[in-house]
Amino acid sequence: MKSFFLALLKSRAGLFGFALVAIFVLAALLAPYLGLPVPTRSNLVARMAAPTWTGLFSPGAHPLGTDELGRDILSRIVYGSRVTLTIATAAVVLGGIVGTLLGIVAGYYRGMVDRVLMRIVDIQLALPLMLLALLVIAALGPSTTNLVVVLALTSWLRYARIIRGQVLALREREFILSAHAIGAGTWRIMIKHLLPNVLTPALVIATLELARIIIMDAALSFLGLGVQPPNPSWGRMLADGRVYISTAWWIVTFPGVAILLTVLSVNLLGDWLRDYFDPKLRTMR
Repeated sequence: MKSFFLALLKSRAGLFGFALVAIFVLAALLAPYLGLPVPTRSNLVARMAAPTWTGLFSPGAHPLGTDELGRDILSRIVYGSRVTLTIATAAVVLGGIVGTLLGIVAGYYRGMVDRVLMRIVDIQLALPLMLLALLVIAALGPSTTNLVVVLALTSWLRYARIIRGQVLALREREFILSAHAIGAGTWRIMIKHLLPNVLTPALVIATLELARIIIMDAALSFLGLGVQPPNPSWGRMLADGRVYISTAWWIVTFPGVAILLTVLSVNLLGDWLRDYFDPKLRTMR
C-alpha cells in the first residue's frame, strides 16, 4: 500500500485524477452536512439568479446561481453527484461481477461454452449501446433500478472479453495444473485460483468503465429516461437548462463542468492504474 501511494505521488496526472475523484466522493458523502439549501426547494423570487460571491456564507447565497425554478445550482450539483456516483458505481459493480464470472467460465471451459458466450458478446457489441439502453428503458420504464440494470448490461462485455483472455493464459500455468493434479474441483479452481489473479485487470476495467457509464447516465437523464424529477441529476439539469442557455448560461455550464471534471479525473486515474499494474507500460513512459 505504501509503494502504491508513493508511485501515485510521482505521477502528476494520476495524483490530479485521484484528488478530483476524492473531492467528488467526499462531496457526495458529506452533502447533508455541508449546510447547502434543499436541492428540490423552489424559490420563484430568486429564479435564474446569476452566480455571485457576495455574502458567500450567508444563508441566501447562491455562488453558482439558481435555475428556472429558483433552486440552488451548487446544491443540485452536489446532491446530483450522490445520485450519479451511486448509479455509476452500482452499474460498474454489477457489470463487473457478471462479466468477470462469465469471462472466467468462458476461458476455463473453452469449447462450446466459450463460443456461445463470445458470440453473445460480439452480437451485443455490434449493436449501438445507447440504442440498446434506450430500447430497454423504454420497455421497462424509467427508474433508478432499471437504469442501473441497463448500464450494467452495456458494461459486462468488456470484462468478459478481457478476463477470458487472461484466463486462457492462466489455465496453462503450473499452479493450475498442480491444482488439477491434486483433485481440486472446477469451481474451486475458478474461484480460489483464477479469480484472485484476474482482479487487478478487472479493477482497471472498472475504473475506465466508470467514466463511460457516467456519460451514458447523463445522456439518458438528458433524454428523460434516467433519474426522474424532482431528484437532481446532472443530465437532467442540462436538459432543463438548455432552453435558457442564451439568457442564463450558468444553468447548463456548471453541471456540464461537473460531468467534464468527473469523467476526466476518473480517466486519468484509470490510465495511471493501468500503467501501475503493467510494468511494461510504466517503463515505456
